[in-house]
Amino acid sequence: MSRTPTYPGGIDAIIAQYEARRAPLPRDHGLPPAGADLTALANQIVDDPDKGPFAPPFADNLQRKTYQLRKELQGQSELTVLHGLTISHLRKRSFPDHAPLLFQRLWADQGAHLLDQLDARWLVSAVTTFGDHGTTPVQRSTGLALTTLFGMMKLYESERLYSGKSPDTPFAVTDRHRAKLPLQMDAYALVGGGLDVNLIARLWQEAEGDPVIQPLAHHLLDLLIHDPAGVFRRLSIMSARKARRDKSQTMAENPAPVPARPRKTAETLRWGLVSTIKAPLPQIARFAAHHLDFGAQDLHLYLDHPDPESAAFLSRHPRIHVTQCDDAYWQASGRARPEAHQLRQAYNATRTLRACADTLDWLGHIDHDEFLIPAQPLSQILASIAPDIALARVPPAEALAREDGPPQHFKLTHKQAGVKKSQLQDIYPTFGLHLFGGFLSHTGGKVFARPGIPDTRLGIHTLKYKGEDATNRSKPDGLFLAHFHAPDWAHFHSHLTFRREKGSYRSNDARPEMGQGELLAYLEQEEGEAGLRAFFDEVCSDTPDLRARLAAHGMLLSHEFDFDACVRRVFGTLP
Repeated sequence: MSRTPTYPGGIDAIIAQYEARRAPLPRDHGLPPAGADLTALANQIVDDPDKGPFAPPFADNLQRKTYQLRKELQGQSELTVLHGLTISHLRKRSFPDHAPLLFQRLWADQGAHLLDQLDARWLVSAVTTFGDHGTTPVQRSTGLALTTLFGMMKLYESERLYSGKSPDTPFAVTDRHRAKLPLQMDAYALVGGGLDVNLIARLWQEAEGDPVIQPLAHHLLDLLIHDPAGVFRRLSIMSARKARRDKSQTMAENPAPVPARPRKTAETLRWGLVSTIKAPLPQIARFAAHHLDFGAQDLHLYLDHPDPESAAFLSRHPRIHVTQCDDAYWQASGRARPEAHQLRQAYNATRTLRACADTLDWLGHIDHDEFLIPAQPLSQILASIAPDIALARVPPAEALAREDGPPQHFKLTHKQAGVKKSQLQDIYPTFGLHLFGGFLSHTGGKVFARPGIPDTRLGIHTLKYKGEDATNRSKPDGLFLAHFHAPDWAHFHSHLTFRREKGSYRSNDARPEMGQGELLAYLEQEEGEAGLRAFFDEVCSDTPDLRARLAAHGMLLSHEFDFDACVRRVFGTLP
């Protein structure tokens, strides 16, 4: 079988190219004696080389190299320039006789200073030099091993940039191509594989055998295992994702035991909502009026930012129960106010779930910018659910943004419409494959739960029984949750920082996509507000073209809201 070398000319050509770069530096080499005062150099700062004897025009490669080093290390200590020049010599075929000893002295006597002054690139160069010129077997073995590790990482990470993914973005664990690796190696096992740990641990322990290279090697390995990007971090994230995916696929049944009760009809069934809200009264009023109009028996509203006037106005309605989450409320709860708003929401929802066992048959947990859209009376939909079902999931429909009134059109996820993920690019040509389902916000929807089940907690997207997701759930037909996540450009733009840091745009390791936060941060950094606006116009704006594309894939939902009329019917005139 014929063999074609990757490099024309094979190994002879590789060695010739390698040797061509190793011509010695000329003249007196520019190095001080091996016994030079290193402490004095550590206390001197590198000045601007354009103002000294190293400035161009260059007499030879030594002057050019010295100028480049001083330009790069300007503001650092003179010792860093000596370190760089020593390494430059030691990479050549020949070098001053005392250069290896000088390099050893630099790290034996001034290692802590160099670790503080040099960036990771220079530290990798240093460890490579130990591999070539170490004076002990440990120095040479550790240096060569780390050189190979970092060299292959640079090659692989450089190639990976052409995948279109940033270094901190893992691949999807569902897209693996099942093929043998080069040299017939088996693929690394994402779950249970130990190659990464074995590499790092062995190198760490190997370096412990030499006191000169140990601080350098350990520092580099510590940088490696704490770097938020790179193959080790990505593999760790992918491993966690696959483990969760495997667990979910084999998850044991965990049905929450629904108490036996007489079956309710659409006429007798009682449902209500709980919501933790931080919004002005007009927004709260339209949320409440919409759902009271649809037949909610009780609305339990927790004002996350206490507002006595809003509380007094809303409490006038007999079916609205307002709780102000002030200091007295949290003190009475016996716990400190949770820092994360998601934890406050879950606490209030669970508190209500346990309190309404005798007054409601179903309790929904949604936000004030979410509005139920039932195709028929909601009590009829809930009454049709089997009596052993503990929770009903309501899928979201994300609003398309308008600048001239409340949204009237909403998009569904590709999964809800039975559309392949790859077709998202037909709908959102630039950004579709970077967002889960083409959504900015949650795609899991919200839930209704049956009150009165022991050992249950009501979260934001699920009901937990004995600490795990309850598995006896259903998704009734004809019920959606209209989510006014970004109803217009101003709302989207003003909420961007909070959602990146604390809300729905935070990183989610369970998803392979870049993520909203990372994508929006990249667009803002590269293109400023124009990039954000281009994203918003393609993904969020209510345009005829986007509606047509969504409709063609069965992913468009339309509903007209008349909030003003609804508020007048329920409340009359707002203060």
